[in-house]
Amino acid sequence: MELLNIECLGKSLRLEGSMAGWQQLFWDEQLVSQKQQSSADGLRVHIFHLHRPGVEKPLEVRLETDVRWQPFVLDYRLVIDDEVVVSGQRTTQDIERQTPPPNVPVTKLKPLGLLALGLKLFKSAKVIKVVLAGASVAAYSWLFSFQFALGLILCLVIHEYGHIRAMKRFGLKTKGIYLIPFMGGLAVSDDKINTRWQNVVISIMGPTYGMWLSVIALIAYQFTGIELLAGLAVFNALLNIFNLLPILPLDGGHILKSIGYSQNHYTGLIVCVAGAVLGVYLSYMLGLTLLGVLLAVGSLEIIMEWKYRHQSHLLPMDRYGQIVSALWYLFTVCSLAAIIWYLASTSDNPIMQIPLHILRG
Repeated sequence: MELLNIECLGKSLRLEGSMAGWQQLFWDEQLVSQKQQSSADGLRVHIFHLHRPGVEKPLEVRLETDVRWQPFVLDYRLVIDDEVVVSGQRTTQDIERQTPPPNVPVTKLKPLGLLALGLKLFKSAKVIKVVLAGASVAAYSWLFSFQFALGLILCLVIHEYGHIRAMKRFGLKTKGIYLIPFMGGLAVSDDKINTRWQNVVISIMGPTYGMWLSVIALIAYQFTGIELLAGLAVFNALLNIFNLLPILPLDGGHILKSIGYSQNHYTGLIVCVAGAVLGVYLSYMLGLTLLGVLLAVGSLEIIMEWKYRHQSHLLPMDRYGQIVSALWYLFTVCSLAAIIWYLASTSDNPIMQIPLHILRG
């Protein structure tokens, strides 16, 4: 990933590096120095020489960097012929604000990559959003009912709006929400992310907004007794809990992959896995077999991703970010499951039992 990009003698001086311990220095897009150490943290000194026309003695350019990855802090100093030209410090916030290199993967788009790619051809036309929304209402009305279709559209819009709000929080340009018949929704952004924390927040804000929609619908149902509100709460909870499955391209897959790629010490790995194990235990105690299986798969996913943590161009989260992400994920999953379990246990309507039967399956 790009750690630093400053001006040097009228041209760009760019430093690339990773948690694997390597650094590469480019001046005017030409590789001028590279370093490889067993430790990703610590001091590195890059030295290269520039020859000037008509001058026998070349310029000595020295870039001194002292990097700490978790939490990320980079202290740097540029020295030309023993004269300090520029010095400074970069943190996680600076990495978040920088423009990613072209080869950085596009931030979270869902549900299907090919479908998202096709939509890129049309997403500038607002009429496409209206057409897709109308087609979604018609499709879900044909399958269920018009009232249920409107409720489902509301669930999808609130979910995708959570993603959009998170993108805007990080200053990313958004193209809006697209509703895809029989497929769900798509929150589109042209900008790219720089950090794992951005990926986590953008991914989890959709299910978080969905969770609050279920909570509001559940509270309204308690006061009014309107079963449509209870159905909205329970089926919206089911929709969002499946979106948290630990597989790509779903939100849960992005979240757990970001946690796994950020692990650099066994402590963070143990905490994340321990939280997943606790979730599995509680799921089986409540009879939520499917949910327990999914959380178990998620814990295995964390372990597998941890092995490849150094191969990403995104800035990893520090230990605090990893723990917060894992707890946020587990809290959201458990809250959605609790809504499903509560309505299935207190309602006599057999329709309310369907989501719980699915989780127990």
